[in-house]
Amino acid sequence: MQPTTDRSSEFTALLQANKGILYKVARTYCFSEEEQKDLIQEISFQVWKSFSGYDPKYKFSTWLYRVALNVAISNLRKESKRKEITSPLQDEIVQFSIPDADPVNEQVAQLYAAIGELKSLDKALMLLYLEEKSYVEIADIMGISETNVATKLSRIKKLIKEKLLTLNRP
Repeated sequence: MQPTTDRSSEFTALLQANKGILYKVARTYCFSEEEQKDLIQEISFQVWKSFSGYDPKYKFSTWLYRVALNVAISNLRKESKRKEITSPLQDEIVQFSIPDADPVNEQVAQLYAAIGELKSLDKALMLLYLEEKSYVEIADIMGISETNVATKLSRIKKLIKEKLLTLNRP
């Protein structure tokens, strides 16, 4: 069942007001700009398809995060399977990036690189944590208990801290 015209206008307004969520999720789960655009389009499509099930008595941003993260994780799983099937020549391709002289940008890049190495659900938790969502909101979005959120975030932060310390040792 597709949303009505009034709901279409509401959908457009809500998505526009919360588009930052789409960009943040895409940056967390995709490295290239093209992949990010594709993921944003897929998330938007899935949000549109399921919008008739959205209950306005709940925060749209919480619902959007849940849908966006589910789509991103599903997309990541599909990509992983597709890469297993592709040519072994892909392993031979090396990508270089130009180092940035700005130490703050370097630290942020290291943080995102460390987050990028996390499991899919752990990435989602860190994204929400970095968005300064409360543990209650994170639990609601992720569908886990608040205690579980606290425990998992504590472990993830410890793991990231260890990775960053290892990278920055002289």
